[in-house]
Amino acid sequence: MNYLEFEKPLAEIEGKAEELRAMARANREMDVEKEAAALDRKAETLLKDLYKGLTPWQKCQVARHPDRPHCKDYIDALFSEFTLLAGDRNFADDHAVMGGLARFNDAPVMVIGHEKGNDTKTRIQRNFGMARPEGYRKAIRLMDLAQRFRLPVVTLIDTPGAYPGKGAEERGQAEAIATSTAKCLEIGVPLVSVIIGEGGSGGAVAFATANRIAMLEHSVYSVISPEGCASILWKDAEKMREAAEALRLTAQDLQKLGVIDRIIKEPLGGAQRGRTETIEAVGKAIEAMLKDLAGKKPDALVRDRRQKFLDMGTKGLAA
Repeated sequence: MNYLEFEKPLAEIEGKAEELRAMARANREMDVEKEAAALDRKAETLLKDLYKGLTPWQKCQVARHPDRPHCKDYIDALFSEFTLLAGDRNFADDHAVMGGLARFNDAPVMVIGHEKGNDTKTRIQRNFGMARPEGYRKAIRLMDLAQRFRLPVVTLIDTPGAYPGKGAEERGQAEAIATSTAKCLEIGVPLVSVIIGEGGSGGAVAFATANRIAMLEHSVYSVISPEGCASILWKDAEKMREAAEALRLTAQDLQKLGVIDRIIKEPLGGAQRGRTETIEAVGKAIEAMLKDLAGKKPDALVRDRRQKFLDMGTKGLAA
């Protein structure tokens, strides 16, 4: 278990319980279950207290937790007959973006998402989920394919933001993001998005300009990271806690503002402590959102999507 900074007291209690059980395994005559169970109860109470009132900065930490389910985990669990479609037919294949044809509840769909990787090797291969221009151009190609064959599009968002490197800028990063966002707005098929971790800046919007947007309870969605915001406003990245408060990047704030449509509840302690339950909950949310859009004509879907973004931010401003 990887523990976050604010979970250190919890780590001590759970560590002691595991230590007792390890001693008992080494010495069969020891009976420590009563003491270990007491520590388990104490840990559960502390876990509830910690997650009852997470600050925006703590939610950022949970959203970035390395043990959270990632895009590939959701695709493997929720979609059948997934066929990976690679490359932008122009420059290269971007491994930070994965997408392809699949079946969801036995119906054909196009699924696209950011993949961060789950160990050092795959994180480097996936560029930590930060897409380059070819990743967005691949997504544009897949959305065109979905439009041609009248397939709903499901996008899974989990990125700190688009890759800001020199090569990406030389190959037209800003144009690729803008074109991907525009493509989301113009396709006449249902488009639903789920923010499963971080929704960072235009790198997230390029996939999340959807008819319906859901967020996991402890995910975040913002125009800039708290560290980046703090560096610009206060010239001090250590002010990230204040920046996180000001950005209103939590699912709860964004639902009030009308930026997202639904919040998907996470297990106690975050998605990383209940991966299977989280993936099942996301599957139910995708099913509900697609059902809500079923039967709508292409023009109605485009109007619905455009109006959603025109109205965005007009709700909850007084709060």
